[in-house]
Amino acid sequence: MAQICHGPLLTAAIDGLRGRRVTAYPALELDMQSAGATFQDAETVVDGTLVSARAWPDHSSWMREFLTVLRAKAPVT
Repeated sequence: MAQICHGPLLTAAIDGLRGRRVTAYPALELDMQSAGATFQDAETVVDGTLVSARAWPDHSSWMREFLTVLRAKAPVT
């Protein structure tokens, strides 16, 4: 799953961040911690198949990591 900016709020709403490492828009740090996640202020954070980024300036790093996860989990043959 790829999420960026305020997207992790949707994952938090279904209790999908508990015990995960994540980044998001910096103002959401407390929301991410309240959802049970470990917040990291980084361009991109990969936790298994969860790939998150802070905001649009992080797009290139975020997409690169997301494609790496996709290639590993669903290789094109």
